[in-house]
Amino acid sequence: MSEHKEILARIEQVLEEKVRPDLALHRGNIRSLDCTDGVYRFQLTGQCAGCPSAMLTTESLIRTALMENIPALKDVVLVNSVSQELLDQARAILRGERPCG
Repeated sequence: MSEHKEILARIEQVLEEKVRPDLALHRGNIRSLDCTDGVYRFQLTGQCAGCPSAMLTTESLIRTALMENIPALKDVVLVNSVSQELLDQARAILRGERPCG
């Protein structure tokens, strides 16, 4: 197994054991985007997406769990972006249409 795949597998293991149970208490989850050059990027999903406390959750829970358990990581970065589906729904509302979905 390559070092990159080993790091990704270890990230998923730490997320399953130490992060996802806490996020699930708030009806949230985490989606891994990538891990390049030791920088892990992710999005929060569910009720955690866009939450005002997302940065605190990232710092106190996610970054701490990953950095303490995976020495190869240099940084953990929350990517805040809006899905295309949500943008389409917002545009429909602004046009006075009833959004699908």
